[in-house]
Amino acid sequence: MFVRVIPNNKGDKTKSFCALVESKRVNGVPKHVVLINFGLVDNESVPYLKAAFAKKKPRLVYDDEDS
Repeated sequence: MFVRVIPNNKGDKTKSFCALVESKRVNGVPKHVVLINFGLVDNESVPYLKAAFAKKKPRLVYDDEDS
């Protein structure tokens, strides 16, 4: 599964169309199946959306470097 991001070419350029997509093979041919359509999402929110559905979850809490 991955988050497909398509830039908005019409209207507001600060937003993109996003969807959660699963890749599978049907009779040996790769197909993409849309599981969830998120619609228009702010470009600033796209990395957070990708991180939420990533296989390897990113580390969100970091140790202080001063300690």
